[in-house]
Amino acid sequence: MNELKIELPPNISTDEARLLLTLKLFETGKISLGQAAKLAGYSKRTFIELLGKMGVPVINYPSEELEREINL
Repeated sequence: MNELKIELPPNISTDEARLLLTLKLFETGKISLGQAAKLAGYSKRTFIELLGKMGVPVINYPSEELEREINL
């Protein structure tokens, strides 16, 4: 595993930065839900709850695709 070292602002903890980075990696499709939960140090269930609190959808399904499937 690669190691990333950055200097965080004093008001952001390492745990918060890890969670925010993991949320963004998941949101952009770079990592799976399981990978994201593990990287953030949470169970999948807890990570899903955190996604909801942060407004990140667990399932990213384009509305156009959903509409197409409904109209089939």
